[in-house]
Amino acid sequence: MDLGWITRSPHAQLPLGDPDAIALSFEREHQLTYRELLDRQTQLANGLLALGVEPGDRVGILMRNNAEYLPLHFAIARIGAISVRLNFRLTAPEIEFALKDSGCRVVCSEPDFLERLEKIAGPIPAETIVIFGEAVGTSLDLIPSSDLYQHGNADPDLPTPVGADPLMLMYTSGTTGFPKAAVWTHDTAIGCAVSQALEFGFGPDTVAMSTGPLYHAAAFEVLLLPAMLMHGSAVFMSSGQFSVERMVEIAAANRVTDIMIFPFMVYDLLRLEHVDRNLMPAMRRILTGGDPIAPWALEAAAERFPDIEIVQGYGLTEATQSTLLPGDLAAKHPGSIGRPFPLKEVKVVDEAGADAAEGEVGEVWIRGHGVTTEYWQRPEETAATYTEGGWLHTGDVGQVTNGLLSLAGRKKDMIRSGAENISPAEVEAALTTSPEIEDAAVIAIPDARYTEVGCALVVLADGVELDPEALDAYCRERLAAYKCPKRYVAIADLPRNASGKVLKAQLREEYRHLGSTPGIPQSA
Repeated sequence: MDLGWITRSPHAQLPLGDPDAIALSFEREHQLTYRELLDRQTQLANGLLALGVEPGDRVGILMRNNAEYLPLHFAIARIGAISVRLNFRLTAPEIEFALKDSGCRVVCSEPDFLERLEKIAGPIPAETIVIFGEAVGTSLDLIPSSDLYQHGNADPDLPTPVGADPLMLMYTSGTTGFPKAAVWTHDTAIGCAVSQALEFGFGPDTVAMSTGPLYHAAAFEVLLLPAMLMHGSAVFMSSGQFSVERMVEIAAANRVTDIMIFPFMVYDLLRLEHVDRNLMPAMRRILTGGDPIAPWALEAAAERFPDIEIVQGYGLTEATQSTLLPGDLAAKHPGSIGRPFPLKEVKVVDEAGADAAEGEVGEVWIRGHGVTTEYWQRPEETAATYTEGGWLHTGDVGQVTNGLLSLAGRKKDMIRSGAENISPAEVEAALTTSPEIEDAAVIAIPDARYTEVGCALVVLADGVELDPEALDAYCRERLAAYKCPKRYVAIADLPRNASGKVLKAQLREEYRHLGSTPGIPQSA
């Protein structure tokens, strides 16, 4: 089954539901019925074909959340091309890497990002930049998005993709300093949606809302796509300047039943004294993930919203949400990340790859529907991560106790901050390009709001004094802001073992006091 089946069903002889039911709501201003979504999707698909896009071509999407984003993603899928949903917070060098690595033929973007694209327009393979919005004062040769809508809404004269065809490339942080793209097929996306819809019992009455950026699987595939699979409605917010007050207002106006928010947003919600059950009249479930929710927050939420279930999930770009901890188990098993979703298997293995005993710590492996099977043009990393039998090696360390999974650490030494993965190697590579820095190690320190943030330990060149503001500015020229360390500390030397490997566990223990004190977070 291909992704486009979701939008084509309203025009089927026996449609899933009412073609005039709301499929998508962007905030409160823009709504599309399933019929309108299909028409917009096919117009955009025909427009892309007129630009010369062919099945298998990569099409970059460098946009904030807007009303065109998901119809465009569905249009790319319909013609068998491959979406490359780019993080709009990336700097020009980071965007350049992704465009070159994926080989994007077309980039769809907005005026706010043209300055970054101008810096890299020469070296990238993209032949065409389609602009959504009015662009002035640019040297780039642009095609207005209105041109894509000039080719009618007849279904493209192309066979529909099959389940094994690539659907999109989703970039994830790497351990070598370079991001890599997990290849999502149509089967990956539909498998994820089916798994979630089965678990939560979604139907046409489901109104699911996402607060995150649509380039992220947690924003679309984890909750919105499962709702649409069952002919429910999907609601999403604009990007940037998130406020919990606006989230509550939009959720109430759309009578949202299920919402995906990150732990720090749960904390923000609980800080609002005037928010009670009456302001979220239809809400029945809050899904959260990325990091475990603090126990105090679970207690406060149970008291404040006793009939709204908080479900915690665990997943990763390569496997989407894979385990869940329902609300009734959270209080009994603090620190757990739960049991597998339907159609997925999760296990913990020892160093030899054998199943670990109850309570034994080992690596977490996942397989089943909604799990990717390769990295884009990375055969060595694919072979190391995806093994025979369909198992994905997550790199996370965990253990099974009482039939539930809990995490004991990250084998890959990744920093998890505000639901984003940050590769220490990537940040270290950026820092050490400075002639003022001889060596650097980036570690995680605790943070009450974002769970973890980065701390850079730097060995400075002779005669150089630490200037945190200058180092931060240097980083921000080369990395997205969320990747930049929140602390900079000068040290004489980095501790290493006999093999020359930096002893990061030792550094984390030594410098964890620089982090925030756990507890109810204060306003940012």
